Amino acid sequence: MSRGRSILEKALGTLFGALLGVLVSAALILAGVESRAVLVAPPILCGAIGLFRGDRGLLAIVRAAGSVLTGLLLSVAVAGHAEAQSAAQLPLTWENIFTESSGVRQAALSPRGTTVAVVASTSSEGSGIFLVDVEGGAPRMAVEGGSSPVWLPGGNELLFSAQGDLWVANIGGRTILRPGQEHPRLTRVTRDAHDERAARPSPDGRTIAFYSGRSGHQDIWLVDAGGTTEPRRLTHESMAPDDFRFGPAWSPDGSTIAYFSNKADYWSDDIWLVDAESGVERQLSRGLMASSTPVWSPDGSRIALIGTSKGEYWYEDLAYLYVLDPETGWERTVDMQVHATDWLHNLDVFWSADGSELFFPYLERARMELWRVPSEGGVATRITNMGGHFRAYDANTAVTSMVSGEAAPGFVFVRSTPTRGTEVDWVSALGGEVRRLTRFSTEWEGLVEPEEISYRSWDGLYIQGFLYRPPGFDPAGAYPTLVQVHGGGTNSYLHSLNTTEQYLAQRGYVVLAVNYRGGSGFGRAFQDLGVNDWANGQALDAAAAAGFVRAQPWSNGRVGIYGYSYGGITSMA
Repeated sequence: MSRGRSILEKALGTLFGALLGVLVSAALILAGVESRAVLVAPPILCGAIGLFRGDRGLLAIVRAAGSVLTGLLLSVAVAGHAEAQSAAQLPLTWENIFTESSGVRQAALSPRGTTVAVVASTSSEGSGIFLVDVEGGAPRMAVEGGSSPVWLPGGNELLFSAQGDLWVANIGGRTILRPGQEHPRLTRVTRDAHDERAARPSPDGRTIAFYSGRSGHQDIWLVDAGGTTEPRRLTHESMAPDDFRFGPAWSPDGSTIAYFSNKADYWSDDIWLVDAESGVERQLSRGLMASSTPVWSPDGSRIALIGTSKGEYWYEDLAYLYVLDPETGWERTVDMQVHATDWLHNLDVFWSADGSELFFPYLERARMELWRVPSEGGVATRITNMGGHFRAYDANTAVTSMVSGEAAPGFVFVRSTPTRGTEVDWVSALGGEVRRLTRFSTEWEGLVEPEEISYRSWDGLYIQGFLYRPPGFDPAGAYPTLVQVHGGGTNSYLHSLNTTEQYLAQRGYVVLAVNYRGGSGFGRAFQDLGVNDWANGQALDAAAAAGFVRAQPWSNGRVGIYGYSYGGITSMA
């Protein structure tokens, strides 16, 4: 995928996401359930919905529009079918979906692996940074209103963002720290009107590196962790001012920072090195497209990251592990039988303490799991069998020593499942079961685990689908169906909490969410089927889903389709 296409798709994704209520409303009208009143606004060209009719396949494109208000009005107009649940649970309505907590937003594991800094919110305390013990216990708020926590090396202080600046908090006391209010355990590192993001402390904890667009580009700046100096610009014209990917990576000795830049070629994301003292920069990689923040080995002799070859089609979810030599620039892929997944440039790699192992995420059949491989290459093995999807994870450096004692080697995941919002889960580095650490997400009434199925498509391929059935589903009944097509033509529908599909099922619709050809999680040959066939075979996979549905005894013959971003394109194809 070209970088230009990626940026365009993200922009379209934002637009279509805002119009999701419109698309869903139109699809419901087309699928139709008798005795249901729906209010529809005049058509616009921002969205469209396709209607499957009989054996003629994807026959018509129906212009649909309105506003997100249409979706809200729909939720009031239609009759609900949710079963009565406990008082602690909330009903699935559009208003609740968009206003209630989806759960944990960020999590950072302490260097010793005993405590997790969690960004979340509660109705009683509001939003902030909470501390959670990996051995269990109730979370306690440490910082009110803070976000993007990063542990300083000693494990007693947190670097975080609040009120547009960087702060350092000593979290040893029980008092809730409030940025803007003086407290001896709270230090304001920056104090200006400029932006700061992706802040990372040096190995000795004395200096903070962060990205900022204050130079007119996304460059790395350095500032004293005690807030006693003004920020100093380190890199020059690293990236465009609106490119907010990745973060700076300190070498173990604190002398060098690895970062990504396209200053050599706008269409390339290369790895560069900059001397933290002199500011001298040099390009390191030349053959790869970086898709994760670079990570130094513990001895500083190698750098690992997720990326793709410049000579191949760019798949973010089907990438390689690369290891670079910071002295010579020599780069190699880690030979193994699976790929790695950066998930929209959000997931990184972790080294073992001795540098002999690499830990990385990989998406398969809609589920994200954690894997391990020797850093020199070999057989990769899967560590977790959690199911669901994690959009972020962290590990303490002791994870690789595999010894017990003061440290608690393990991984934490910001993860959701089809029946649970985003929470923090912990898994020991020695293996074993997943342990849930938090309960910040809204408890919804009537969530169901979708049935994973496969159906035969137009050319004989079998396509994965997730089938959501209404509460009290009767196989002898007659139900309308909606086919959901995911966004990001090379991404995937996820085995995670999908409130839109759950909402529609609770209102009497069978929903079939499909992972069409060209998407991720099924190997490169399957993914390559979308090359030079954009919105064609994929749309036919969606049409085949309608044919499959109509062949079921519970179908009333009416099938609608909806999606967002690239799913909106496929819906109109």
